[in-house]
Amino acid sequence: MTRLMQITAATVVVAAIAGAGFWTMTKRGAEVPTYRFATVEQGSLRSTVSASGTLSAVKTVEVGTQVSGQVSELLVDFNDRVKKGQLVARIDPILLRQAVQDAEAGVARSQASLAQAKEEFERTKTLHDEKIVTETEYNTARTTYALAQTSVTSAQIALERARQNLAYTNIYAPIDGVVIERAVNLGQTVAASLSAPKLFVIANDLSQMQILASVDETDIGSIKEGQLAEFTVQSFQDRRFRGKVQQVRLASTTANNVVSYTVVVNVDNPDGVLLPGMTATVQFITGEAHDVFMVANTALRFRPPVDSTAQAAGGRGAGASAAGSPAGAPAGASTGAQGGQRGGAPGAGGMGGQGRRAGGARSDAGTIYTFEAGKLVPHRVHTGITDGTRTEIRGESLTVGMQVVIGINAGGSAATSGTTSSPFQQQQQRGGRGGPPGPF
Repeated sequence: MTRLMQITAATVVVAAIAGAGFWTMTKRGAEVPTYRFATVEQGSLRSTVSASGTLSAVKTVEVGTQVSGQVSELLVDFNDRVKKGQLVARIDPILLRQAVQDAEAGVARSQASLAQAKEEFERTKTLHDEKIVTETEYNTARTTYALAQTSVTSAQIALERARQNLAYTNIYAPIDGVVIERAVNLGQTVAASLSAPKLFVIANDLSQMQILASVDETDIGSIKEGQLAEFTVQSFQDRRFRGKVQQVRLASTTANNVVSYTVVVNVDNPDGVLLPGMTATVQFITGEAHDVFMVANTALRFRPPVDSTAQAAGGRGAGASAAGSPAGAPAGASTGAQGGQRGGAPGAGGMGGQGRRAGGARSDAGTIYTFEAGKLVPHRVHTGITDGTRTEIRGESLTVGMQVVIGINAGGSAATSGTTSSPFQQQQQRGGRGGPPGPF
């Protein structure tokens, strides 16, 4: 390659780089950040605590048997309605009936022994009175008579026990209700040596049910007796059922280092569509507000980027939003954005750079921004309850339909105008986090 050709190639490369840089810087000067907006609405808002639990009857009784044997009769089945005292099953009574007969024979035997001991005692007593028998013989006869009396008592008790065991072969319903479970089949042998085997489960009244909901320790402080709750079940996902908190149980359970408490929710089930064992997703209503202004939580978390041209134009608003923080300190915006409640609750993302107040008290102050005449204008508001997505706000300058900033489009105006991107755009955008690009 000749010297002239080398000089010519170098000149072309330098000219291309210079042209690209000039084009990029010209484009940079024309870029103005574009914002995403949300609308201030007016309506009702509800804050809730979520939990899950299982539906069950308010009162269920397991029906068992106190004697062992073969199930000879089953008189009820699943879903049958029963009355208290109704015969529902029978255990084969043959062996227990024989035990009764044996006990009756024992009573007769002990009574015969008693009669003999009584006659012997009376004869010995007569001879003792006449000084014919010794004192020892008299005492022996008296003791034998007393032992015969106790033998009769013992035999009678054994007879009563045998008769009672025979009666236990008849299984009766202990309450009025519905059979929701049958645990044995006809001809099955049950053994009651250590514990009473379960035959049936009877629910008292399925028109009144309860949910045993597991609530995390973080949220249990918001749950009170008498509180309203709404829930859904998978079988009727388009229908919302209502209930009321009856009890917050003090006993806690720990699973995977998570502490939870059981909350009992009473539920009306007049049409019987709710069944025992269904899984319920419960929303405990912890607060309600009606006819209030509300805005998306992202609007309360928005902070103007410190390196944007719009921030310079709207610097007065940004400084006003950082109450409790040094003016213009970047940490103020970061603190406000990170001051949200656990679970994404509102008030918080919108603390206006304050985060928590001194002493650990939660601030209800926040800041939202509108974009007017090319500037970000801050509006101080007070926050209320949240549903996790929207937050109640109060302020003098609020109007329905007000457009508030919730974020910055990543590509600036070029991202929305359809202008062809520069080859160096990705490299330029590293200058700002979510805002306009930094210097080339």
